[in-house]
Amino acid sequence: MKLYHGSQFIIEKPGYRKGKAHNDYGYGFYCTEYPDLAREWSVDISHDGYINCYELDTTELTMLDLNQYGTLTWLSILLENRILDLNTPLSREAANYIENEFGIDYSGYDLIKGYRADDCYFSFAYDFINGAISLEQLSEAMHLGELGNQIVLKSRNSFDKIKLIRTEEVKKEIWLPKKEARNFKAKKAYHSIDKKYIKGDLYILRILDEEIKRNDARLR
Repeated sequence: MKLYHGSQFIIEKPGYRKGKAHNDYGYGFYCTEYPDLAREWSVDISHDGYINCYELDTTELTMLDLNQYGTLTWLSILLENRILDLNTPLSREAANYIENEFGIDYSGYDLIKGYRADDCYFSFAYDFINGAISLEQLSEAMHLGELGNQIVLKSRNSFDKIKLIRTEEVKKEIWLPKKEARNFKAKKAYHSIDKKYIKGDLYILRILDEEIKRNDARLR
C-alpha cells in the first residue's frame, strides 16, 4: 500500500506511539492514500510543509475499515479519543450512550481506516449529539466536500513495515488556498442540507428514549 503523510517535517521513520493521544483514533501515524490531501494537510497559514510518501507492506496486517460500520461506531471512537466540549446535559448523555452501545474493541487491529474529523466533520458531530440534526442527516454530511478518509498505523508491527520512499516540499501559497477551498466546499454542502425536523428520522433524543441498539434494523 502506498501512503502519504503531510507534515512540516520530513519523517524518515515514524515513531511508534509518538503522536498525540487525543487524535481521532488515539495514538497512531495518520496517513492518506491521496497525495493532494496530504499536501493540503501539511501546510498552514504560517508554514510550508512536506509530503512524505511511504510504502507499507500489509502482509499479515489487520485493518479495521470503519466505512463498513455505521456512523455511530465512527462517532463512538471519536468521542473516546477527542476532547469535546460537552456543555449540555443532552450532549453528555448522548456521548455516554453512544460510547457504551456503539463502541467496538479496536485494540487488536494494526490499521484503522475511516473519516478524518477535521473542523467540518467535528461540527457535524456536535450538531448531532446536541439534537440539531438527525442521524440520517449526519450520515449524509459525512460524504460531503470530499474531505477524505485516513489510514492510521496503530500497532508496533505496522510501524515496522512502513518505509519512506520519497519526500516533496509543499508551498503554502499553492496548497493552503486549495485546503481552504475544500473545507469551504464541505461547509457549503452541509449548509445546503435541509435541517428542518424530519418526522421518522433518528434524532439523538429518540435514540436515547427508545434505547436503540447497534442491531436495530433502522440503523441500516
